[in-house]
Amino acid sequence: MKVSFPYTGTILLGSKSPRRSQLMKEAGFTIEVKTLDVDEQYPEDTPIPEIAAFVAKKKADEYLSLLDHKQIGLTADTVVALEDQILEKPIDFDEAFEMLSQLSNRSHTVYTGVCIFNSKKMDVFTGASEVYFKPFSNREIEYYLLNYAPFDKAGSYGIQEWIGLTKIEKIVGSYSNIMGLPMELVYDHLYSFDQKV
Repeated sequence: MKVSFPYTGTILLGSKSPRRSQLMKEAGFTIEVKTLDVDEQYPEDTPIPEIAAFVAKKKADEYLSLLDHKQIGLTADTVVALEDQILEKPIDFDEAFEMLSQLSNRSHTVYTGVCIFNSKKMDVFTGASEVYFKPFSNREIEYYLLNYAPFDKAGSYGIQEWIGLTKIEKIVGSYSNIMGLPMELVYDHLYSFDQKV
């Protein structure tokens, strides 16, 4: 007997990230991916834990006009923070190497802001995870960058890749949040959002 999923509609996923698409599909959601180029700038005085949510809502404002009648949309943004420093997507090999050198043998925080929305309302929330890396040698950093080219990822790494399998000491919080969506929060918020539609 087939049991229906709590939300059976098609969700507009406003994201270029293949990892977010993967997570949504693996969690049982039916998605329609659409991509727009959105200005991801934020006010300089925005507290670091609030940046990802600010950008996720900013993206939702742009995607709102693409929704079909009664459709739900989802946008997200991920920020990697090393103490009071934001580690963006690297512009090249050298910058990625420098970022990973800074992350070596230290902990950092990954924030993912999510906005679930329809034509009437928005629900904005943030997941946070602490990642503790073991030390990296220069050779290990070079190996990772040359073989996995994580230049489209905040902080210059993907948790699901070699570096995540071999160099993480521990994680406090959600694993999927580090991939780009805190799925345990997404599920709960989407279910709650759907009940109020």
